[in-house]
Parts: sequence; structure tokens; C-alpha cells
Amino acid sequence: MTRRRIVVTGLGLVTPVGNTVDESWANIVAGKSGIDHVTRFDASNLSVRFAGEVKGFRIDDYIPAKEARHMDAFIHYGIAASLQAVKDAGLPTGEALSEEFAERIAVMVGSGIGGLPMIENTHDEYRDRGPRRISPFFVPASIINMISGHVSIQCGFKGPNLALVTACTTGLHSIGMAARMIERGDADVVVAGGAESTVSPLGMGGFAAARALSTRNDDPATASRPWDKDRDGFVLGEGAGVVVLEDYEHAKKRGAKIYAEVSGFGMSGDAYHMTAPNVDGPRRSMQMALRDAGINADEVQMVNAHGTSTPLGDLNETNAIKLAFGDHARKLVVNSTKSMTGHLLGGAGGIETVFTALALHHQIAPPTINLFNQDPECDLDYCANTAREMRIDVAVKNNFGFGGTNGTLVLRRV
Repeated sequence: MTRRRIVVTGLGLVTPVGNTVDESWANIVAGKSGIDHVTRFDASNLSVRFAGEVKGFRIDDYIPAKEARHMDAFIHYGIAASLQAVKDAGLPTGEALSEEFAERIAVMVGSGIGGLPMIENTHDEYRDRGPRRISPFFVPASIINMISGHVSIQCGFKGPNLALVTACTTGLHSIGMAARMIERGDADVVVAGGAESTVSPLGMGGFAAARALSTRNDDPATASRPWDKDRDGFVLGEGAGVVVLEDYEHAKKRGAKIYAEVSGFGMSGDAYHMTAPNVDGPRRSMQMALRDAGINADEVQMVNAHGTSTPLGDLNETNAIKLAFGDHARKLVVNSTKSMTGHLLGGAGGIETVFTALALHHQIAPPTINLFNQDPECDLDYCANTAREMRIDVAVKNNFGFGGTNGTLVLRRV
């Protein structure tokens, strides 16, 4: 049986650097940071008081405000990015969608944590005013699979409707498993990605307590500095990134535009530590993705790395890339767009896969900003501070998560 080719035909973004694909990509290429002091709540009693907040977003551009009140913000972002991607792909929805086609379109948009702000606020209401003040919408407003559920209902997509949860690898795993779903014939089209909104007292306080966050309260815009010698932790971000994946022949038949091909997907487990990474798991994930794509290491030009800006994580990924790519690692351009967006946790793989597809489409490698003093132990080409026009035929995208879960995509120019 001939393996089906999987292509990206639609993109959607809500990020700390923009609420659309065009705005986000322009700011990423320009090296603009979306990190600033928190405005959503009073963070003065927290040790970390800055994050990558989504700014100027209006959910009523996508769904009625009355409906939106019954959803946590991560669902808002996921719906918005999904509807952007569906529109970009030119997919019919609602009454314009035939029953046959509706049953062939799946939705798989996940989240790493889900409705934490809604849970916090509801608990406050319960504590202060009693159980009768708990909203009947509380549960569906905060559970992770509701992005996929709302998008399926709103668009009329009747294919598989599910959501993955694999911490910071969620968005990438969702896209990789969506490609597998098309390969197996379970769907012809999948709306896939990840969303997150944990810029909240418990979200920020929890990661700060784990000493995972940068503490540069005096200079938020330069706090996320992957591979810099003075990096001191990641910056929490929020938003959503969603792609439309489609069988190549199906896309070609309907005249869809194609951004890139998803030609390989690899997964692995570290079997090592709950939060600390090891080199072996990421190495195997990358090698499995290259093998799945039928691509040699020396055919890759760019890696959009997990690149969180943590002291251990960045060094670990650098060493894993060296092991996976051998001598060719020195010729790769490696970048971390987290230097501008912060770390979106379950949404990271979604937005970063969009950025990787756009890098292939536009032949531009995004920069890693805030790389002022490169760590001598992190000795690859990290596209420091300035975007680079270059030939990109094949790009690799990494994400790794707590629990030792790893994922890698191989995207190819079409």
C-alpha cells in the first residue's frame, strides 16, 4: 500500500507577538519580543511578575460573547486559531459542507494543562460564596477536549474528535498523530495543534516554585535567552497554534495552497526523570523522525528547537542534536522562537510548527533573540538575533515535555 503524503494547507495563530498568522510571523522575523510585565492580575506578591501575554485579542470576532463567557481563555485561543486555519485552508463549513466530506474531517487540538484560570476563579467563588455559586458551565469551560468539541460543532466536522495531553509536547504530538490518522485512512483532513492559557497566579506561582522560570523582573523582554550563558529559566507564554493537515492528493484535487509537507514524525520516552531531561530520549526522537521521513541527517538545513532557555534543557538539546546529526550538526541553523513568545507549554508545538512551515514557505530562518553571550558549551549556529534568508528544503521541529515525553516532526518544502 502506497503511503499517503500529508501536507499543511491552513495555518492559525494567537500568540504573544500577534493575534493572526501575518502579524505573528512579521514580528517573529523582525525579532520582536512579546514578553512584558503581567497586566491580567496583580502579580506583585509573586517572585516572577512577567510573561508572554496575548494582547488585544477579541473572542467575539470568532464566537458570540454570550457563548464565550462559558469558556476558559485557552478554549478561546484554540477556537480562534482553528477557525483561522480552517478559513486559510478554504475548507467548507456548516451548510456548505457535504455529509460525505464532513465525516472525513477530524479535529485534534490539545492543551497541556487546560482551564487553570477558570478552576482558580471558581474555587475562589466557592470558598467565598458557597457551592451554589459554582457555574453549571464550570466543567465544560475548563476541560481540555472542549476546543476540539467546539470547533467540530461550529464547523460541522464529523470525523474523529479528540485531544491529546502530553505536557509541553502536546501541540507537536497532536500534529504528528493527526498525520498518522490521515495515513491510516481515518480522515482526509485534520485540524490539529495546541493551546494554553496559564498566565495566572497558580500557573506562574507553580512554575516559579519549581525554579523553572527566569526571574529577570527588571528586564522582561530579554528574559528568554536560549543558549545564552546567562540564561536563568523559561518565560511563561500563552496562545494557540493550529494547522490544517491534508492528504496531498485530496489537497491537490481541490486546489488548496500548500505550505509544507509533514514527511516524518518521531516519538520517544526518556524513562529517566519526572522533570529533568536526558540526551538519549530527544536523540532517539529526532532519529526516528528522520527515519520515518526517509531523510538523511545531512539533508536538513534548519531545526526549530524546543529551546526553552533553561540551563539544563538547552545544553541537553544541543548535545542531543549533535548525537542525532553527527558532523552535520555544525552546518545546521538552529533557532528558538521561544526567545520571543515565551513557552506556551501545550501550545508551544502548535505555534512553533506554524513558524517552521512558514520558514520553509518563505525561505527565512527566524532568529533566536537575546543571544548576547553564547554559552561555550552550546556551540551550534543558533541564528543569533537576526533572521536569515537561506535555502530550507527540510526542517526539523522538536518539543519535549515533563514526564520525559519527546516529539519531533520533519517538514519538507513542497
